[in-house]
Amino acid sequence: MIAALSENGRAALFMAAAMAMFAIEDAFIKTLTARMPVWQLLAVVGVVAALLFWLRLARRGQALWSRALLHPMVMLRNAGEVVGAVCFVTALAVGELATTSAILQVLPLTLVLGGALFLGERVGWRRWASVAVGFAGVLLILRPGTAAFHPAMIWAVAGVAGLTLRDLATRRVPAGVPSDLLSASAYGAMVPAGLALALIGGQPAIRPDGTEALLLAGTVVFGMLGYVGLVAATRLGEASVVAPFRYTRLAFALIVAAVVFGERPDMATLTGAALIAAAGGYAMWREAGLRRRARPVDGLLRPGDR
Repeated sequence: MIAALSENGRAALFMAAAMAMFAIEDAFIKTLTARMPVWQLLAVVGVVAALLFWLRLARRGQALWSRALLHPMVMLRNAGEVVGAVCFVTALAVGELATTSAILQVLPLTLVLGGALFLGERVGWRRWASVAVGFAGVLLILRPGTAAFHPAMIWAVAGVAGLTLRDLATRRVPAGVPSDLLSASAYGAMVPAGLALALIGGQPAIRPDGTEALLLAGTVVFGMLGYVGLVAATRLGEASVVAPFRYTRLAFALIVAAVVFGERPDMATLTGAALIAAAGGYAMWREAGLRRRARPVDGLLRPGDR
């Protein structure tokens, strides 16, 4: 049946499947942080994921190291990845999965804003309007100054800032650097960052039990499966068709949060999440359409895109 679908149809399925994998990965992370320090989780996942990406490079006969990794934009990208990972994992640890996932979905809109402010990209009034709607959704979720405001949500906002820096820097990374090499470098950077957090926070490492070891393995496996599905979707389908399907991640996250953690977001949070999804989906569709008209689609995933 899948074979009978068009390329765009298969790409949409791959994208939705990738988003489901990422939602499950987030659930594993939240479960692990109930006992495992954030620094230890980041360091362990960083080591394992970096090794897996290096194995992919080795199988393809590609170099495991390049002087291009010392390029300022690569180093800035790694810094953004580390900040985003630390803040996002902390938000999952101290906050709710549904709320954290909803705030994360504003990332495409912060990229529109950052591209206009820092990279000189032209943004029309339609995308500016989508940015305004999306940020209104974020405020509806945060509700600062009210009893509904939870300081843990600031970690999610900081995580979005870090990931925005990562993706903006990615746009200035030299084109010849393989995506897997960039990913290995970013995961590798989480190891010293995690150890630095251990020194600052003073939290001792724990010895994972059998269940936690399985969850750690699942975190890496589902994260890699999501990455592979994302690459397949981006290379197979048209960007303007596939991009909005990224927001299925929010739907999967809401389901997992309700079933696994018993979370029940209030109507204001759900409304804010819907505004973010609608605005972000439109901005991504609009940008993809403009790029398609401006130049041929190369079908390649930008390094670090997630």
